[in-house]
Amino acid sequence: MARGSRVSNVETLSIDPRLAGARLMLSKVKRIVLVMGSKGGVGKTLIATLLALQAARLGLRVGLLDLDVTGPSAHVVLGVDPRGVQPEEREGVVPPEVARGLRFMSIVFYTWGRPTPLRGESVDEVIKEVLAVTNWGELDLLVVDTPPGLRDETLDVLEYLPNPHVVAVTTPSKLAQAGVERLLALLAEQRVPRYLVENMARNGGVAKQLAERYGAEYLGVVGYDPSVEDAIGSIEKLLATRVARDVERVTRSLLGKLGLA
Repeated sequence: MARGSRVSNVETLSIDPRLAGARLMLSKVKRIVLVMGSKGGVGKTLIATLLALQAARLGLRVGLLDLDVTGPSAHVVLGVDPRGVQPEEREGVVPPEVARGLRFMSIVFYTWGRPTPLRGESVDEVIKEVLAVTNWGELDLLVVDTPPGLRDETLDVLEYLPNPHVVAVTTPSKLAQAGVERLLALLAEQRVPRYLVENMARNGGVAKQLAERYGAEYLGVVGYDPSVEDAIGSIEKLLATRVARDVERVTRSLLGKLGLA
């Protein structure tokens, strides 16, 4: 949907019945958190995946939804082979459990990792379809890995999902922080509950002032850890990294603010 033609939630839902269906599918989900990055390369997918894993380890019923339909990669982080996993169909598509307490949904279950050269409205259509057919059942938390940047489809997801919270991910890079400042300003304008994580930081704390400026809750720093690359694809190895320990602290803080602790 072009930015110039954006309409209200009520109007959108009445125009496209899939979005009403998506609301129904999400009606038993207590909290929805979108993980967003103002640009690629900030570690958004890794943070989203670890947030979901750590919340599940803490005993919550968690879903992880990869909505980066043109470049899905959460399955790579998890080590999920889409050719070996087939979501069950029962009153919609039931996401498979990929770790104890964690269900995962991605377009790769249907593309098998093949390129999806979609643009513009085609991306938006796929997102609507995925939201409409995915039956999450009862969840405490749904973590959504969004497309990178401030694209139309990323902003549309804010309207499609009921009462979303946003975790913005940045790095100490000046370019990343300039981008996340624009994202936080937009979220503040739309009065979306917002949180900020500073990823790949050696010292940390640079982004705290940005969070304060735009009324975002600062969740802290996730340190730089070169060993993460070797751990990607193995949940067990991933959870043993320093990054996972840092994200556990971030997750506990976030869950407390969401009333899920």
